[in-house]
Amino acid sequence: MEKALLTFLFADLAGFTALAETHGDDVAADVVARFYNLAYASRIGEVRLIKTIGDAVMIVADQPPAAVSTALRLVASARAETGFPAVRAGLHSGSAVERSGDYFGATVNLAARVTAYARSDQILCTEAVAESIRSLDVAVIHSVGIVSFKNVEQPVALFEIEDAQRHMTHHEIDPVCRMGLDPDTAPAQLPFRDRLYHFCSFACAQKFAQAPEFYAKN
Repeated sequence: MEKALLTFLFADLAGFTALAETHGDDVAADVVARFYNLAYASRIGEVRLIKTIGDAVMIVADQPPAAVSTALRLVASARAETGFPAVRAGLHSGSAVERSGDYFGATVNLAARVTAYARSDQILCTEAVAESIRSLDVAVIHSVGIVSFKNVEQPVALFEIEDAQRHMTHHEIDPVCRMGLDPDTAPAQLPFRDRLYHFCSFACAQKFAQAPEFYAKN
């Protein structure tokens, strides 16, 4: 089977399990459906949404710039949604085997690992992607460092991709359900140690108050 050189993008909803537990299955199902729609609408250039996997999507592009532009648009779209969880994304470029419309191989696996390593509202990529997009004027790249992944033989250099045009807005993440929110309009807030935390609902604030050490470290 011939291997194609492609760029793979995985993206998922950070803290989705916590969201489902806090707000219920119906809300969680609606959020996932909306996420799928956002992912489909965020495609730029020769980009294909290959499949959905629970609260995640797998996207493939023929060229790294198209995949990166899609990731930036998807994260920004989720950020703009009211009461929506933060999205995290990871990218890696390389060869993969295509079979029945799906892709397999070490490149795909590493892209998924990079995504799982990302924080809420963060896009990470490998050096293979970073080197291909340094001239891309819509993205700013920062080195994250060297990371070792389980069952990956060599350590991997990771880079963070940020939107070069993003305005400095006051945006925070609910520490319980991981929804993005504007702290100026958040319905609840609680101090813990030297920080003030904001919440999308009183239910999340109550959960935080019962175990602040757990949620503050996540």
